[in-house]
Amino acid sequence: MVNLTIDGRHIQAEEGSTLLSAARANGIEIPTLCHHEALMPTGSCRMCVVEVSKGGRTRIVTSCIYLAEEGLQVNTKSQRVQEVRKLVLQLLMARCPESEVVREVAKEMGVNPEPRFKTSKDKGKCILCRLCVKACESIVGVSAIGLSGRGQTKKVGGPFMEAPQACIGCGSCVYICPTGHIVMEDDGKGHREIWGKTFNMAQCRTCGRYFAPLEQLSFISKATKVPLESLMVCTSCR
Repeated sequence: MVNLTIDGRHIQAEEGSTLLSAARANGIEIPTLCHHEALMPTGSCRMCVVEVSKGGRTRIVTSCIYLAEEGLQVNTKSQRVQEVRKLVLQLLMARCPESEVVREVAKEMGVNPEPRFKTSKDKGKCILCRLCVKACESIVGVSAIGLSGRGQTKKVGGPFMEAPQACIGCGSCVYICPTGHIVMEDDGKGHREIWGKTFNMAQCRTCGRYFAPLEQLSFISKATKVPLESLMVCTSCR
């Protein structure tokens, strides 16, 4: 365990834990848009910045990837921290003016809703947090989507920005997206569409409900060696 101070409170944290996890474990909230407990943090959104002091040196760090240290002094609400977060939000509002989530966070932090920077019209609600890409790779194990382009042209999608052939239609990217940028549609008649690709849905042999793409069940069957027929029952009936 290491001893440190966060917002004037003396706390203990496990050695190797991040400042974000240490703060949250002690009821100290730090805002973030790109953090998910199921994935390794990358510090993409920079919303979780805090101010740390040690050995006479003070600086701004990203709390989701900065490890707790013995004797560290941490301030999560200093003037410098607030200014950095507001700048991050102003940049995100310029990139994703359609994002209700970004606008709501900005409102909570008292950020002027009027755009400070030139707004983009073709980025949708994507903040390039990479949660969808990491979930597809690390949790699903498919790596159907990724990042392409540089700078302002960077986007998330399939190879060459075409419908990803490796996608199994599981929807993990949809569920983990913090802004609702990725859209998945089920027509209720046995079809699902995501990333420009249409999937046939499996129908539960017990209740008749369409519950999962056949490609997803086939993928699970191959990965687990469980017969596909055994997977043709929805979780409720199982």
